[in-house]
Amino acid sequence: MKGKTVAEKILSKKSGQDARAGDIVEAEVDFVMVNDVTGPIAFRRFESLGLPPKKEKIVLIPDHYVPNKDIASAEQAKEMREFAKRHCIENYFEVGRSGVCHQIMIDEGFAAPGRLIVGADSHTCTYGGLGAFSTGIGSTEAAAAFATGRLWFKVPETIRIELTGKFRKDVGGKDLVIKLITDMGVDGAIYQAWEFGGPGADAMPVPDRLTICNMAIEAGAKAGIFPCDSKTDDYVKDKVRGDYEAVVPDKDARYVKVLRYDLSELEPMVACPHLPENGRPVREVDVAIDQAYLGSCTNGRIEDMRIAAEIIKGRKVAPGVRMIVVPASPSVQRAMIDEGLMTVFMDAGAFVSGPTCGACLGGYMGILAEGEKAVSSTNRNFVGRMGHKGSEVYLAGPAVVAASAVLGRIAVPEDLP
Repeated sequence: MKGKTVAEKILSKKSGQDARAGDIVEAEVDFVMVNDVTGPIAFRRFESLGLPPKKEKIVLIPDHYVPNKDIASAEQAKEMREFAKRHCIENYFEVGRSGVCHQIMIDEGFAAPGRLIVGADSHTCTYGGLGAFSTGIGSTEAAAAFATGRLWFKVPETIRIELTGKFRKDVGGKDLVIKLITDMGVDGAIYQAWEFGGPGADAMPVPDRLTICNMAIEAGAKAGIFPCDSKTDDYVKDKVRGDYEAVVPDKDARYVKVLRYDLSELEPMVACPHLPENGRPVREVDVAIDQAYLGSCTNGRIEDMRIAAEIIKGRKVAPGVRMIVVPASPSVQRAMIDEGLMTVFMDAGAFVSGPTCGACLGGYMGILAEGEKAVSSTNRNFVGRMGHKGSEVYLAGPAVVAASAVLGRIAVPEDLP
């Protein structure tokens, strides 16, 4: 038999079967996460089963409408709060301790190499940047995992992505993932896994890996995975809960295809409306903006804030432009305060908030009006994603977002005077 990919290895271990691409397995999950939007449906379905919950596996993170924006969102949050209290769920993160769910899963040590994690949010695939097999599920599937601690999976085929070289200045994980999605399309990896390797992957900082895996779903992928290495171990060592086991692919693993990219050849990219596959080099796009948004589970980490702050320090947000900066978690927010980044952004004329998903999904606090254009470090630019269906969202990395905020048009830092 041929060797195994990382996805096959993790699903083999968690199911106790010799799992191969195409197989259907029932596997033990390490954690199942829901947020304030997906949670209530899961709670109601779970209660109808009449079974006790696997409390140690359940993570509840209000984030989409936090703090609550209206009565309806307050009722959702209340339902989550009461579910946690009724079933004595310890891993419930109340406002003040909460943040963007995927960053909380990382900051609080739930995500780790070799783990099988599911979440009722499509960007649960983020944790593959730490060597986990993580994927999004529906709320009713989450209810089943609440009750049994297990779920069925079809073992995905894997696309191997070999990376060489290193990112140039002002280029990062967001630029690579936009390039990947543009090359293969939003349906180019349906129910497949991305597995990264090569010297370029080894040299890549973990935050860039997380950004790339976060957007694997935008190509239809089931998961994105960077095998665990010393960088991963260093990143999780002060966060991780419990033990973990690193998983790497076998040298003779079977892949459905192998793609190769030289990171040194990449340039800053932007995904134009209204799909993440509409990637173009920033130098080919000349669009005036109304809003620049920095944050989300894709690019709301402290490393992203540092990149943007370095560019915007001593400069001002352009007249007529709103810059909104949203750290992804309380730990990111605290680091921004400690490092003086909050002051840098505020001095530039940006609005800085506490952690929330609000603007990313077009929920609140950053909604676009008809005809408005935004450059955003988020992961989706569908019609109406961040507001009016007549608005436009351009996806980019933190360096481009910061430079664009200053110049009032989509730009790269080297365009700045």
